[in-house]
Amino acid sequence: MKTLLKLGSIATVMLLLVACGGESTDVVESGTYEGTIQEVNAGESEIYVQTEDDKTLELYFIESTELVKGGAEVPFDSLVTGQEVRVEVEKVGQRLDPLRVEILE
Repeated sequence: MKTLLKLGSIATVMLLLVACGGESTDVVESGTYEGTIQEVNAGESEIYVQTEDDKTLELYFIESTELVKGGAEVPFDSLVTGQEVRVEVEKVGQRLDPLRVEILE
């Protein structure tokens, strides 16, 4: 019985990791960072950015997030995996709010 409970617990944790994408993300201080988009989740208005110092930032766009390319505002669907971006983030507790995302390519 104990073995079944352990297996059930392990299976639950594994399912949660798969459902959440298994992403290991970092919380950094407020500031500006450059990196590469590793994943775009349009349904959640979310991107994952791998910074130059090997940190992964999970960024859920907020209503006031500014997304620009070449100085002009662009829609969220302009973002694709592999793009180089500069992100200005504000640390709010353990969350990072993207204030500005600039596509560098």
